Amino acid sequence: MPRANLTLTIPESVWIGEVSRAHPEATFRILAALADDDAGVGLAEVTSQNLSSILSEINASDSIVELDILRQHGDEALIQFETTMPLLLFPVQDSGVPLEMPFTIEEGEANWEITAPQRRLSELGNQFEQFEIPFTVNEIHQHIEPTQLLTDSQLELVRTAIEQGYYDTPRRCSLTDLAAESDVAKSTCSETLHRAEEKIMKRFVEDLSEATSTERT
Repeated sequence: MPRANLTLTIPESVWIGEVSRAHPEATFRILAALADDDAGVGLAEVTSQNLSSILSEINASDSIVELDILRQHGDEALIQFETTMPLLLFPVQDSGVPLEMPFTIEEGEANWEITAPQRRLSELGNQFEQFEIPFTVNEIHQHIEPTQLLTDSQLELVRTAIEQGYYDTPRRCSLTDLAAESDVAKSTCSETLHRAEEKIMKRFVEDLSEATSTERT
């Protein structure tokens, strides 16, 4: 399933875009968020040397209905807020793309990691355009879990090979040693390892080709 890294430019009309641009040293880490048609609620960590000023500006924003400071210590605060302008959540809701938390916002830009089918990623792009949210696709690649690529025996053997130093330079473990450590015949060890390496290398080249093609477009 495709996995994309996006950078969103938050419109000036959104309070967190305005506040984060006014305080470029600050980091807003959004831990949780939900929204309906009328409002949104979020949980965030705010880190800044100008924390008191930032919290005052958030509280004074016209689109903030309620602000609760759950914890504050030094340059960091944990806040919960309710807003009438949860603009960033509307595109993911309307496109059916789950938003991965947490994500960070700095200087008016949000960094998102998205995993979804290609058709939903395309719809997300359409939603960004509809809500006039500029975005940049930094990276997109096919996300494959190791357990989907290798069998259990292959994955276990590769892990053992790495732990024992089979792939170190110089090697700290021979094929004979690896077979003995894994309690399998040397021929079985060699064949299993070769099949695993074949899958890994082919997947690496495929991902490299996809990444190169994406960069060219």
